Amino acid sequence: MNDQHNFCMLPDDERLPSDAKALEQDFHRYLIHHLGRFLGCNPYYQFKALSYTLRDRIMTDWLNTWKQHSKAKQRRAFYFSMEFLIGRSLGNNLLNMGLSDQTEKAMESFSLELEELEEQEHDAGLGNGGLGRLAACFLDSCATLKLPMLGYGLRYEYGMFRQEIENGFQVEEPDQWLRGGYPWELERSEYTQVVHFGGRTEHFRDPEGHPRARWVDTEDILAIPYDVPVCGYRNGVINTLRLWKSTATDVFNLAEFNAGDYVESVAAKNEAEHITMVLYPNDASENGKALRLKQQYFLASASLQDVMRQWELANGQDYSDFAEYHVFQLNDTHPAISVAELMRILLDEKKLDWDQAWSITRKTMAYTNHTLLPEALEKWPVHLFESLLPRLLEIIYEINARFLKEVAMRWPGDGDRRRRMSIIEESPVKSVRMAYLAIVGSFSVNGVADLHSNLLKKGLFRDFHELWPEKFNNKTNGVTPRRWLAYANPPLKRLISSEIGDEWICDLDRLEQLKPLAEDPDFQARWRQAKQENKARLARLVEKECGTVFPLDSLFDVQVKRIHEYKRQLLNVLHVIHLYDRIRRGDAGPDWCNRCVLFGGKAAPGYQMAKKIIKLINNVAEIVNGDPAVGDRLKVAFLPNYRVSSMEVIAPGTDLSEQISTAGKEASGTGNMKFMMNGALTIGTYDGANIEILNAVGEENFFLFGLKVEEVEALRRH
Repeated sequence: MNDQHNFCMLPDDERLPSDAKALEQDFHRYLIHHLGRFLGCNPYYQFKALSYTLRDRIMTDWLNTWKQHSKAKQRRAFYFSMEFLIGRSLGNNLLNMGLSDQTEKAMESFSLELEELEEQEHDAGLGNGGLGRLAACFLDSCATLKLPMLGYGLRYEYGMFRQEIENGFQVEEPDQWLRGGYPWELERSEYTQVVHFGGRTEHFRDPEGHPRARWVDTEDILAIPYDVPVCGYRNGVINTLRLWKSTATDVFNLAEFNAGDYVESVAAKNEAEHITMVLYPNDASENGKALRLKQQYFLASASLQDVMRQWELANGQDYSDFAEYHVFQLNDTHPAISVAELMRILLDEKKLDWDQAWSITRKTMAYTNHTLLPEALEKWPVHLFESLLPRLLEIIYEINARFLKEVAMRWPGDGDRRRRMSIIEESPVKSVRMAYLAIVGSFSVNGVADLHSNLLKKGLFRDFHELWPEKFNNKTNGVTPRRWLAYANPPLKRLISSEIGDEWICDLDRLEQLKPLAEDPDFQARWRQAKQENKARLARLVEKECGTVFPLDSLFDVQVKRIHEYKRQLLNVLHVIHLYDRIRRGDAGPDWCNRCVLFGGKAAPGYQMAKKIIKLINNVAEIVNGDPAVGDRLKVAFLPNYRVSSMEVIAPGTDLSEQISTAGKEASGTGNMKFMMNGALTIGTYDGANIEILNAVGEENFFLFGLKVEEVEALRRH
């Protein structure tokens, strides 16, 4: 968005009319005069025309919000994340802008179904799992709460992959989510940043005699920003998600071309564009590791330079109170390189001394940890840093040296502790521990559920907690009720609002007002009717995607999440086999409850055990569904290519939510919240956010399953 904050705010008469007639006219104009299509064209172009029509209505508030947030001395938050799993935007934007009814009426005038147009939108391929969806929900909530926050991410050309199932096996296909364009983004090439790689460091003294460093002979890559609007709920606030695309500084080498080397003439362009080509490249190979580190640094460097540009536009070169107005939230370990990059910018470009720069860094960086698995904490080989980011490695070594002096002063003579806490791991392959860099350089370190945060303090980060107990805190993950109830579940939304009004959409605590209605027969009947509508919608999706018919009078038992051994889809499918065996043995008595079991989720391309679990699920489904002796008593399906738009149908239609991870392994889990707020009961372990849900709803409304953390640890010791 435009940074010229000194312009006056746009007046209300700049707003476009949003009645059905005006929407109808603009939709038709975009379809004919902008896209060159007619009404009978492919529905995807009708979706695009409608998106442009809505984007025009967003623009006035978006400009005014940016100008308000860009004022001098305005405290702002910046959310750095490698993933933003935002899904589709049209329906959510219509809800938050309060234009759903008018738009539906406008489309009816063309005999078009709004729901059909919404389904034409590709899910944005900007994320994979819960971490990315959490980031998207944060953006929504901050805009709704009128908090000045700017999200920073990468504009991946391809998502992680599109999952298809062939002969029961997962097959990965490219996720070309941008193939038809993305109507919500605005390219802001005027704010392009230059990101450095490679080269070497020169050390010198400035005219005042201070030691300085400069990074020279670098390979430079351009970061071009694309802005996506994030609409608050009917409050006139439109925050921004800024996504960076990589490209070369010299797009075309004419000399190479004239010499006949056509491939080499565009090599630099191709190599530069690889950085934002694919979400999370496989880092099993050395090339994969280098590309992933490049992605992380590219995000951190471009974003921090952009923040500095905005600060200087409003405040000049004075950084004395910069820390009072900025906080950088690092979403997991991926953006941890931001600690060293902010130091580099402040030291080498802004000419601050070390103590000034370190004070700013430690007062502005905050780190969210999302995992208890040590193997998931990223470590990068020192030799990779030396080749790609030599100046950053120097700064990390200096941060570490000063930090280890602090540790030595606290625990003199404790060499083992210093080795354990060092940012540099002295292993056969010397590595940089990125999580440790994030902790040392931050003022706040949070886990994402009470149990997770406590386990971090007692286990994974115990040494750091003993040094800085005041840094550690808990922020239990959450989900936005606007996307996951008001938008995803229209029947339940209508029922709730008819009884208590619609203030709950921004204040979920108001759902407490439904308690007196829990035993009301009329309310129960309407609740069941809403659930049946949602189950019918889910059954249609399963039949379309899997070819399996789910009877609506069955219990819909669902486990959808990333396929991983600790999430225990294997245990769930073993239970399905047990149920099948009971039916075959004639043990399905009069109390038997017909059950439809739905699985969904992607396995990482290199995770062979997870892929075998998917194959097993599909083999079991084939046997169970094809056995005439089973009938409707048990159905099994694996939904391919699980994604946000699928979950918007799945969560409202689910009766039983499976949250059965091994206790102590799931940091939080937000899928459980989506199911619970849509009326599903949970069968879950005493783990992550399950614990807080259990405490909120009561044991009578939660099927507690399995061992607790202490019991798991005791079992392992035996």
